[in-house]
Amino acid sequence: MKLPKIVLIDVDGTLVDSVPDLAWCVDEMMKEIGEQPHGEERVRQWVGNGVEKLVKRSLTNSLDGEPAEDLFKKAMPIFAELYAENTSKRSLLYPGVLDGLAWLRTQPVKVGCVTNKAERYTLPILRDLGIIDNFEIVVSGDTLKVKKPDPGPLLHVAKFFGLNRVEPTEALMLGDSMSDVKAARAANFSIICMSYGYNHGEDIRNSNPDAVIDSMGELPELFT
Repeated sequence: MKLPKIVLIDVDGTLVDSVPDLAWCVDEMMKEIGEQPHGEERVRQWVGNGVEKLVKRSLTNSLDGEPAEDLFKKAMPIFAELYAENTSKRSLLYPGVLDGLAWLRTQPVKVGCVTNKAERYTLPILRDLGIIDNFEIVVSGDTLKVKKPDPGPLLHVAKFFGLNRVEPTEALMLGDSMSDVKAARAANFSIICMSYGYNHGEDIRNSNPDAVIDSMGELPELFT
């Protein structure tokens, strides 16, 4: 692949394994509302579309379920308070992330972060794990009126970096989910996905990204 002008990187499932904190908060929320906890393995299948979606999936024990409105209104503030205090206590960077970011810093590329995680959680986790200074811009799930898989956040960052017309050779999204692939395709970005991320149990290769890698440390091998 040709080295792009800009690289945008997702957070959950790409840079950070945030499931340990999310699962702990889900289970504490479930106990507080008098329901059985789910456990980390189950919650891992639900992560990737923002915390509101995660709470709804937890309440319905399904990917697409819609809980009763009163139950959601009761549970969501509980989860939000728990996660605000437990954003990064158990979360870890994936192996190879620091190597990949270090390599990008040596290249003539602009690097941004685009995530569906709300800003109140995104900025603390990036700061706490020591990687926030790698990004010239961070677009969170509530920065704009739309979020991935809408291409809006990617195009917003492209414009921020001076790309008014995006070509796949110039702009790259690094993510882990079908949502990232859809957003990248709609924005005319190239898309590389991590093999280990959060894609609801489905192999990300089925979404046909341009490449799949096992570690961000492999990035130098992909570019000419």
